[in-house]
Amino acid sequence: MKRLLFVALSVVVILSMLLSGCSASSKIRVATDATYPPFESVDEKTKELVGFDIELMKAVAKKAGFEVEFVNLNFDPLLAGMAQCQYDVAISAMTITEERKKSFLFSDPYINAGQIVAVKKDNTTITGPESLTGKKIGVQIGTTGEIEAKKIANATVKTYDTVDLAFLDLGNGQVDAVVADDPTTRAFVAKNSDKLKTVGKPFTDENYGIAVCNKKPELLAKINTALAALKADGTITALDEKWVKGLR
Repeated sequence: MKRLLFVALSVVVILSMLLSGCSASSKIRVATDATYPPFESVDEKTKELVGFDIELMKAVAKKAGFEVEFVNLNFDPLLAGMAQCQYDVAISAMTITEERKKSFLFSDPYINAGQIVAVKKDNTTITGPESLTGKKIGVQIGTTGEIEAKKIANATVKTYDTVDLAFLDLGNGQVDAVVADDPTTRAFVAKNSDKLKTVGKPFTDENYGIAVCNKKPELLAKINTALAALKADGTITALDEKWVKGLR
């Protein structure tokens, strides 16, 4: 009898360990740079992460059957961490580029957002990227905004760890312009409409994707399946209406 009881208890312990292991493996670490509204930011009152990307990632996780643990860090170390698979996934208003594809996998695109120029409200000389020659341009380091700004002849490109610092310097007259993603730029301009404005139209065609550790193609497949379902059921359209459409 004692032997049977011991065996039964052993089975319970082993099953508990297996279930615990399954539960742990179903949680993925998601890196994000929460300084990029309307896609990701920290709510000033609740201190919770909010935004298009945050809600989208939670919806993807629910569809795919896993849990998420968000890790908030600056964009440049985020890219480096993803290249080393320190995180399972990153969602951070990240443009899909050929260079980044060398370091990690990308999901199917979920939104298009090109680069646009922001200047001080009283600026009448800068009307778009074509008039940035010889100007001082603020950008967030590691972004496509930095890549595009560095293509401009004789421009001085000043990099920042977070894009909000670039807009702060623009308002203070420390740079002539900021180049950043269209929805995020419009979000910052809307909050500082007495000081800033956008000029011209988006001058690049860029798609955002969810980055995935290059050792986890099976996770990528689950994310793409979930994204397809969220597009089909109208979830992504609803998120666009909630977070982005009003800024266009």
